[in-house]
Amino acid sequence: MNATFIMRFKAFMFDYLLIFAYLIVLAILNIFLFPSVQNLFSESLVVAQVTGFIMVTLPVSLYFIMSDSVIGGQSFGKKYIGIKVVNEKEEPLSLLHAICRNVLKFLPWELSHYLVYRLIYLGDAEVPFKYYIIGGIIYALMFAYILTAIFTKRKKSLYDIVVKTQVIKVGS
Repeated sequence: MNATFIMRFKAFMFDYLLIFAYLIVLAILNIFLFPSVQNLFSESLVVAQVTGFIMVTLPVSLYFIMSDSVIGGQSFGKKYIGIKVVNEKEEPLSLLHAICRNVLKFLPWELSHYLVYRLIYLGDAEVPFKYYIIGGIIYALMFAYILTAIFTKRKKSLYDIVVKTQVIKVGS
């Protein structure tokens, strides 16, 4: 049986507590032990984007890629709630399959980082129209992901539909 949207949301919130703890540790390290890292966010837009990706997006993505694949089986949140990600044959995801799923899953998140960095660097200048388009894409993807997970018959999010995965209750 497929996991409900609420089950998926609870699992993600539990995982997000771990992500939040990681972000707090990262902030403490950057403020007190390695303050020079902060300079990487003010020198250039590209350096700031790459630094943010390496420090935040990549570790979080790797957590979910490893957890959702045959390597980990379940993230801590999914294990706590009793759900897991599988392919259409209800088998654990290969590493490549988990990478594809999580790249799509976190696309709005990374696009929002892209947009925030650019908006910060704009200062008081007028916001270019293309940034509104990017913002619209971010919200469209987020709503599509949520609404498909709520309203599709098998409770599959758009990224699950695209990469042919599903989130099921353990033991079902």
